Amino acid sequence: MPRRPRIHLPGLPLHIVQRGHNREACFFSEEDYLAYREWLGEALAATGCQLHAYVQMTNHVHLLLTPPSSEAVSQLMISLGRRYVGYINKTYRRTGTLWDSRYKSSLVQADAYLLLCQRYIELNPVRAAMVDDPAHYRWSSYRANGLGQADSLLVHHAVYAALGQNEVERLAAYRALFRPELDAEAIGDIRMALDQGQPLGDSRFLDGIEKVTGQRREAKPRGRPRKREEGGGGPQEQLSMEM
Repeated sequence: MPRRPRIHLPGLPLHIVQRGHNREACFFSEEDYLAYREWLGEALAATGCQLHAYVQMTNHVHLLLTPPSSEAVSQLMISLGRRYVGYINKTYRRTGTLWDSRYKSSLVQADAYLLLCQRYIELNPVRAAMVDDPAHYRWSSYRANGLGQADSLLVHHAVYAALGQNEVERLAAYRALFRPELDAEAIGDIRMALDQGQPLGDSRFLDGIEKVTGQRREAKPRGRPRKREEGGGGPQEQLSMEM
């Protein structure tokens, strides 16, 4: 069965996951994490993509970003992959692929799901039992989004900015989102959207994507409709090619 084409739309957040081949490691030392960050930063600058959240796990990476054009995401992933894989192969005297052949991606409805996705991404090390608090994991965006630590890779989304009138309020409101655990349904919805390459959003969001692309992209129904994330009532997206 042919694979469905990915949907990348300008101005709409995109959740990306890229896993090591056969789920094997893709980071082996501190220098590897730093090298990936450096080339990710250069790729973001070259393509104009804005990164809102990320985590570098031992054998996979999550990125939540907003592209300025439909082509920008592919350009970023190709550039980053070429440089990082070349570095790993040379450093560790290996050959062949490092990543699974295709990264997975899912469009995200920002006003209802962006903060949920950020929590999902930044809580990865906690779910993996690597740390008991996301602040204890060095290779993610939580310290910037939740504690105010400088991170040159990140550009805060408008939904995040709407959490408070100043930085102190925003950081406190963001940390408060992490007090309750993510429920199994939320985790399942996000994973299903990624696995199926489907958008994560409500019927209005899906209808808008269909109008723009001519394709109906909708994950198979799973449980009751999700409630909106507290504090996530930011600006509504306008689904148009001008974004």
